[in-house]
Amino acid sequence: MNAHIEAEGEDNVIYTVHYRYTGSEESGGKTYSSTQIGTQSYTYVAGNSFVPYADTEAFEAIVIGWLEGSLDVSAMQASIAATIAIEIAPVNEDLYFTWQNPTPPPAK
Repeated sequence: MNAHIEAEGEDNVIYTVHYRYTGSEESGGKTYSSTQIGTQSYTYVAGNSFVPYADTEAFEAIVIGWLEGSLDVSAMQASIAATIAIEIAPVNEDLYFTWQNPTPPPAK
């Protein structure tokens, strides 16, 4: 997280949260996963409710709540699930000319 040391009369005012959202699925004895990463900006306005920063799981839960209220979590979950589905059952492949001497893809 990024925070202003002081803003609007409060200390450690968070203005950016960096997040990583990951999903995984096991198929055929292998675990497939996909991750979305990003940042979400916030602006504190004096007089609004303020939660002081604390290095605790309780504060982490508050920040997760901010993210869930700001991001389209359902769309993120759908995107991650679609990516994993394509990893499990690919719909594309790489083709090469024999003179290109490509590195063979990993065995499945």
